[in-house]
Amino acid sequence: MLRPCRHGAAKYGIDPGLWQSHMCGLCLGLRDGGGQLARAATNTDAIVLSLLTEAQADTPAPRRTAGPCPLRGMRTARVPVGASAPVRLAATASLLLGSAKVQDHIDDGDTRPRLHRPMRRVATSWSAGAHAHAADIGLDIEPLVAAIEAQADTEYRIAAAPGPFGRSDLDDLTVASSRCAAEFFAHTAVLAGRPDNADPLRTAGAEFGRIAHLADALTDYTADAAADRFNPLAATATPPTEAYDLIRESDRSLRESLRTAGLARVPSLRWALLDPLTTALRRLGGIVAAPAGASTGCAVSGPGARNSTDQGPFAPPRRPGAGESIQLIFAQYCTGYACCADHTNPCSGEQRGSWFSRGCDCGNCGDCASCCPDCGGGDGGDGGGCCECCECCECCDCSC
Repeated sequence: MLRPCRHGAAKYGIDPGLWQSHMCGLCLGLRDGGGQLARAATNTDAIVLSLLTEAQADTPAPRRTAGPCPLRGMRTARVPVGASAPVRLAATASLLLGSAKVQDHIDDGDTRPRLHRPMRRVATSWSAGAHAHAADIGLDIEPLVAAIEAQADTEYRIAAAPGPFGRSDLDDLTVASSRCAAEFFAHTAVLAGRPDNADPLRTAGAEFGRIAHLADALTDYTADAAADRFNPLAATATPPTEAYDLIRESDRSLRESLRTAGLARVPSLRWALLDPLTTALRRLGGIVAAPAGASTGCAVSGPGARNSTDQGPFAPPRRPGAGESIQLIFAQYCTGYACCADHTNPCSGEQRGSWFSRGCDCGNCGDCASCCPDCGGGDGGDGGGCCECCECCECCDCSC
């Protein structure tokens, strides 16, 4: 969900390689602790835990020089050492959630039966790795494991209930993700020697977990219905517009909690957490606001406005072809140039670059200003990027 824009780092005076540095440190830390296969558990959203820990600490995590890697174009890099507390916390989250996701695929029948046994071995191995990393940093994850394991029973109970449903039913479905994120966020304060930040960060983490769960449910709303898969919104008869309101509510609460902890203005967190959340909410708002039969592009009418014809407001994303998948791997996951995926002006349809267009300029909010005249490239407060009048626009994938 979090995709900080490499080109947006300059306005905060941040090294644009910071995100990739922490991602490579997490990847190598997983390898050192669990072997090569454990690197597949790298969770890019978990990187924010490493950054959040470092942002509160008096000194940054120790670095080492990582050897050449094909995914970095055979370049070396300075990365946080795998034994450092920020990396271990991010590794714990990645392995715990990766194990749960593998087990969930097995339980949902998304894989062939003959693959169940090796997949269970992977899930067991990753779970053991999460426990080992957690023990090293003094984090008790047993309550989190229990919450994750209870998720399936909660889904079964909700799916079998005749209704009517209320807010509490939806909260029951998001409690596992909220609790896990809450404890991980809170533990960053413990590792950084800032225990006074634990409570507000626990609140921020709980809201982040709920945002992630509801955003996933909202994005997959139509695809889950077509595949007859469980969806929290459909199961609780929650309208997508109401789900979006809940996401915005959580976003406001998260930002307020960070302000309480004195972290809302920290440049690295604005760049890596708050700005990407602004972009994610704008994208989800486009999905919700799109009228039936229209695309999820710009809702503004006028000269040059782009009108779609063939997809509904909750159309699933198009699957990339083989060539595009390779570009995704090398450009987005490995090099951090995710923001150059498709700089498309949502009003005119003009594309401003491709996957490997490293010189694109997306830092002036020009696209939003061109179709939202009241925006004018405003900062939008703690959210960063465009002001709220521009919710009809996605601008580019970065938070311009």
